Amino acid sequence: MKLIWHGHSVIEIITADKTNILIDPFITDNPLTDLKVEYCHPDYILVTHAHFDHVGDTIEIARRTGAVIIAVTDLAGYFEENGLKSEGINFGGSLKKTFGSVKLVPAWHTAALPQKGAFPRTLGVAAGFELHIDGKVLYDAGDTALFLDMQLINGGKGVDLAFLPIGDHFTMGPEDALRAASFVKAKHVLPIHYDTFPQIKQNVASYLAGLAPGVGIKAEIGKIFEF
Repeated sequence: MKLIWHGHSVIEIITADKTNILIDPFITDNPLTDLKVEYCHPDYILVTHAHFDHVGDTIEIARRTGAVIIAVTDLAGYFEENGLKSEGINFGGSLKKTFGSVKLVPAWHTAALPQKGAFPRTLGVAAGFELHIDGKVLYDAGDTALFLDMQLINGGKGVDLAFLPIGDHFTMGPEDALRAASFVKAKHVLPIHYDTFPQIKQNVASYLAGLAPGVGIKAEIGKIFEF
């Protein structure tokens, strides 16, 4: 498969059967991304939770492309209210697809989306995704604190690649993200959710140096790499 980190928590996956998966497409108002909304052509959009920097441009992209949105049931219902195609799942549940499967797993975080002229709307809870694609297991932790049940991801058998937030302030920071890498037995780790805003500035090189040799991936924004 091909993977691209587009800054913040935006991940693009192109599977062996050419399925395009876009995770947390925060593009407009993202100062670090290389993406433009009109360049996105996903078949599926996966959204971890209802915060503006993760829902991002999901609605606009899905309206234009007809992409199917996968999210926790409450958030999926919100997208359906907006006339979009979505598939809602809940913790422990999974969807089988031509490229593999998508399983919803817990995250420790909040989830509420700003509404014009009203208080933010709570739309379910934050989540992560356990993805089985092209014979590999990928874990997108979403926005989360460290928690012991990360050890249960993929039945405790380890993951080939973990996308872990390291920004601190709103999520776990580098020290806890090192523990998270150990908890999920990650063969490789790609850090996400850092440097976008002043509160989450981090020294990513220092974090990667704290991982075992060969585990950390320093992805360049917008650069395709094979996995």
